[in-house]
Amino acid sequence: MSIHDAQERVADIVIGKRLQTSDISHQTASNPIALAVLASDALSSVAYATEEILIILNTAAISSFVLIGFQGNAVSIPIAIAIAVLIAIVTISYRQTIYSNPAGGGGYRVAKENLGEELAQVTGAALLTDYILTVAVSISAGVANIISVAPFLLPYRVWITVGIIVFMTFVNLRGVKESARLFSIPTYFFLITMGITLVIGFIKLTSGTLGTVADVEAIQHNALEPITLLLLLRAFSSGCTALTGIEAISNDTQLFKQPRAKNAANTLVAMSVILITLFLSITVLANAIQAVPSHDETVISQLARTIYGTDGISYAGYVLTMIGAFAVLFMAANTPFADFPQLAALHSSDGFLPRQLTYRGRRLVFAWGIYTLAGAAIFLVIVTGARVTNLIPLYAIGVFLGFTISQAGMTRRFWRAGHVNPGEFTWGLETKIFYDPHWRLKLLVSGAGAVITFIVMLVFIITKFVDGAWAIVLLIPTLVWVFFRIHRHYKETAARLKLYETPVFEQKPVIFDPAKHKEVALYFCDTWSKLAVAVVNRILKRGVPVQIIHIDVDPKRTEAFLNRSREITDLNGWDEGAIKVIDEPYRNLYQNVATLLKAMREAYPDTYFHVYIGAIRTRFPYNLLHMSTDRFLRDALLESEDVSLNIKQVNLDSLPLPADFKVTFEHVSDHHLSADEHAAVPQPRS
Repeated sequence: MSIHDAQERVADIVIGKRLQTSDISHQTASNPIALAVLASDALSSVAYATEEILIILNTAAISSFVLIGFQGNAVSIPIAIAIAVLIAIVTISYRQTIYSNPAGGGGYRVAKENLGEELAQVTGAALLTDYILTVAVSISAGVANIISVAPFLLPYRVWITVGIIVFMTFVNLRGVKESARLFSIPTYFFLITMGITLVIGFIKLTSGTLGTVADVEAIQHNALEPITLLLLLRAFSSGCTALTGIEAISNDTQLFKQPRAKNAANTLVAMSVILITLFLSITVLANAIQAVPSHDETVISQLARTIYGTDGISYAGYVLTMIGAFAVLFMAANTPFADFPQLAALHSSDGFLPRQLTYRGRRLVFAWGIYTLAGAAIFLVIVTGARVTNLIPLYAIGVFLGFTISQAGMTRRFWRAGHVNPGEFTWGLETKIFYDPHWRLKLLVSGAGAVITFIVMLVFIITKFVDGAWAIVLLIPTLVWVFFRIHRHYKETAARLKLYETPVFEQKPVIFDPAKHKEVALYFCDTWSKLAVAVVNRILKRGVPVQIIHIDVDPKRTEAFLNRSREITDLNGWDEGAIKVIDEPYRNLYQNVATLLKAMREAYPDTYFHVYIGAIRTRFPYNLLHMSTDRFLRDALLESEDVSLNIKQVNLDSLPLPADFKVTFEHVSDHHLSADEHAAVPQPRS
């Protein structure tokens, strides 16, 4: 057994057997399962959103302050109602996003479609950053709750947190179906236990038997702030953590069964209804029991303890409620494991992140995206010591920046939809925009959401800047700069390697005949380019029989390869047998090449095989953006006898760029209408 075979067997056990590419259509989940997977981040926020409001209010002399009839801590109720209204607005906006971009991508696709490439990359950088922080914050918070119950685990805080991230990584590598089923259990356990707790609480409240919290030491402040508009905005913004995760469903509509848009939109509405109900209920009951922010006990714990008591069998209700709260905090980290790889793959397919992020692993998930997310989250956990207080200042800015840009994009889309004549359409960057008779109302909703989320983001930046928010303010534009540098490199690479005309070869390939030939050259070609032409010319000059082989792991790339191959064979008069396509349904190039060589060596034992590979050489760090296929296939050939490996390297920087080369980015106004589509260019209305 080879080393690779041993690795495959271990991977089969740990991650699961490889799935065929054609199985991707079956990697979906029902609405209830999708709700549990994609809504866990948003639903977990109710475990701390009310507490965040109270923490800010209690920094001021709030006891005598009255706001529209609510006094003291009860001011948190109208603030919570305002947040609930914002949740509804953002939900409506993202529901519209789902129908306008049913393939997924959420705010990133909305920004790209309606505002241009630059703001799309800002949105992507913000969301990717937020997903990494969500994993680090959620799991660190869950571990902190465990440590509060079992203090002896404190020295192992970081290792426990890292261990949970590694566990979630392996579960998600096993594929959508398996991870979805497993992680839906804790989410629904939380919903059931919290729902029962709130129902009992309201029954006791209406019957007058609900007590007030006792034995809790509130957070003390040496000096209290005055009641100002900024303080109320801070309380509102802190409570807006309840919105984090709302965008997740619109980003990953591919998880849903057909019709995807309808199922995703319905699930989004269901999630928001549950979220608003839990958030408002917890806020009302927290005020009824006079809960206070404390370093020693969370508001959720105070609420459950007051409702169930600490004696007798009812205490089990308290324990189960807290277990549910702990579980959903852990599960909140699973939403990024579903969404980060999808969003990173979109960036990658657009050429703004390394191409490796588009490759699907053995279970059809974007494995490199999962590795990247886990690695970045583990790095953050180690650097911050898995302390939530060190991570919170970095949190939420990215997601509210994404909210703002996404809703601004939808606002522009509805403006354009209102200025198209009925029955006609205009183009976004990729989709058609038809006249919408309700465009004014939709524009108002999205516009209001964009303004409010922008204000929330500014309040977060101002109030959390010195506590660490400055890092995110610097990080996001830095990431955008990196994205565009990557994009420029890929554009330059494509321009340098592109064949602008069908190549003409001086020699014709010799077709391999085992009865006549004792050697054959095998060239594994991914795509026709200047590199491929150089390799083929080198083989043809040697005069040895040649077989050009393309391994089909991507139908689109294979179609492009075959189209160019037909042009080459027609122009040069080649025999069609010189080029061959081999199907690889499991995306396992290593195994495919090794199996092919083994079969050919057994069929033609007296033949010597020359394997040719083309390789690009470029400077660091751009060499990291390319898969080292030469090293990859070299490893596959190490165990083969009577085989030589010939690598034709091309120095990418030595290839000239076209004289008219310029990196441009598509904008909405740059879109050219297809000649066969009769679209009316909208005229401004008076």
